[in-house]
Amino acid sequence: MTIDIEPLGSVRSALGECPIWDTENQRLWFMDCRAGLIHQIDPATGRLVATSQVPAPAGSFALNADGRLVVALRETIALYDPATGVLETIAQIDDSHSNLRLNDGEALPDGSFIVGTMHVLRNEGEPPLGGLYRLYPDGRLVKLDSNIGITNGPCISPVDRRFYVSDSSVRTIYSYAVAADGTLADRRRFVDTQAYASGPDGCCFDSDGGLWTALVHAGAIARFGSDGALTHKIALPLTHPASLCFGGPNLDELFVTSIRDSGRLRGDRPLDGAVLRVRGIGAQGRAPARTRIGIA
Repeated sequence: MTIDIEPLGSVRSALGECPIWDTENQRLWFMDCRAGLIHQIDPATGRLVATSQVPAPAGSFALNADGRLVVALRETIALYDPATGVLETIAQIDDSHSNLRLNDGEALPDGSFIVGTMHVLRNEGEPPLGGLYRLYPDGRLVKLDSNIGITNGPCISPVDRRFYVSDSSVRTIYSYAVAADGTLADRRRFVDTQAYASGPDGCCFDSDGGLWTALVHAGAIARFGSDGALTHKIALPLTHPASLCFGGPNLDELFVTSIRDSGRLRGDRPLDGAVLRVRGIGAQGRAPARTRIGIA
C-alpha cells in the first residue's frame, strides 16, 4: 500500500475542525473554530472558494438541505445562510459556564443534528457540565447523555448502526445503541486510545465499518476494526491532527484538518494548521448526510 500525503492549498487554521465533503459541489468544507471561519476549498485546484464568518468560538457545523448551515456556537445552535450572512438562533443548551462550550457535531441520516459539549479546566473529581444533544428537524433539542468531558467525532456505523463518540478527556471512544425515537442507550467502551499516547479526536467510518480517528497528541490517524483492534496507523507531518472525513470523486481520499494554536494545544511544524489529503489508504467512505433543520 503506497500512501500519498499532501497539503490541500495554502490555508492555515488556528483550530481546524469539522471537515465535510460536499458531494453535490465536489468541495471540502471545514471550520477554523477559534476564528469562527467556515471555509470551502476546491480540492481539484487547492483554491479557497469561499469563507463565511460566524461568532467565535464555534464548535462545529453541518450542511442543511436548503443550502444553509447548522452551526454549533458557544451555548446555542443557529441556522446560518452563507448567501446572506443571516444567523438565526434556534436552540440553546441548558448549562452555562465560562469553561463550557459546544464542540463537535454531525448530521444524522434522519436530518437531525447531534452535538456535544466540552468542559475544560475542571477541578479533580468535578463532573463535566453539558453532554450530548440531538436537534431534531422540527427544532426540538433533546439531551441524550451527560458526563462527557470533551465530545469529538460523533458518527454512526454503517455496519452495526450504533452511534460512536469520543471523549477526548478520558482517551476513550464509546458506542451506543440508537432507539427508534433517536435516544441513546447501552453505552459501551469501544476503544481506549491510551496505548497510542493520545486522546481520540474527530472520527469517521469507512464503508466496511472501520472507524478512523485523529490521534491528536500522536501526529497520526488510526483505523480500528469493528472489534476495536487497530488495523492501520498512519503518521502525518503534523503535531496535532484534529479531524478527518472521506471525500473525493470516489470517496476514497481522507481529508485531515489540524491545529496550529487551539489555546491549549500548539504546533510549530510547517504544515500545522493545514488540511492534508491522504490517498492510497485502500478504504472508501460514504456520502455524508445533510440536516433538514427548519425545513417543512
